[in-house]
Amino acid sequence: MIDENPDLVKIVQEVIEFVGTFAFAISGIRHAAARHFDWFGGFVCGIVVAIGGGTIRDVMLGETPFWMTSALYLVCTALAQVFVITFAHSLKRLDNAWFVFDTLGLALFTIAGMQKTLACGHPFWVAVIMGCITGSAGGVIRDILLNKVPVIFHKEIYAMASVAGGVLYWVMLHMHVNVGIAAVITFLVICLIRYFAVRYHISLPLLRSEEK
Repeated sequence: MIDENPDLVKIVQEVIEFVGTFAFAISGIRHAAARHFDWFGGFVCGIVVAIGGGTIRDVMLGETPFWMTSALYLVCTALAQVFVITFAHSLKRLDNAWFVFDTLGLALFTIAGMQKTLACGHPFWVAVIMGCITGSAGGVIRDILLNKVPVIFHKEIYAMASVAGGVLYWVMLHMHVNVGIAAVITFLVICLIRYFAVRYHISLPLLRSEEK
């Protein structure tokens, strides 16, 4: 466990989880809107993306899922839905709006997952995995609900951006970099990796089947 001010870590984590919830919820609701779901379906997709990864993380860590301790995250998702409904036409003109919010959520929740896992006393490699789960598992559940192949399995680098960011975050904490600065740098790095991966269509090599 890296020594840090526990109060500062807690504040940073809560802020990251709230902003990440809002960003991920917008991403999920936007995907639901593209499939012409109703308002309830949109809320379900939004909340699944927003809390899915964190719920899996907390259950694996033996903790009470974060959203069960405060209604704030449900309210945040509801606000995200109001935002999408209100500014639907503006968001429609922004073809990459879903990408922006999805990337923000990935970066923010990766950091939140890392912080919570390290705070529980687990080694860094567990924290990296939990950061990746927190950042990407909600999107996997969303894609399954939308009857789509999860984006992390076949498109531009996504989960690996989370892993790279998680390793960088731990290295900076190990070098006693302030947790706030480490969080900001990690956030920027994950966003940049996603941007360049999408911009230049960078992806991992595909598995080849045995069929001819």
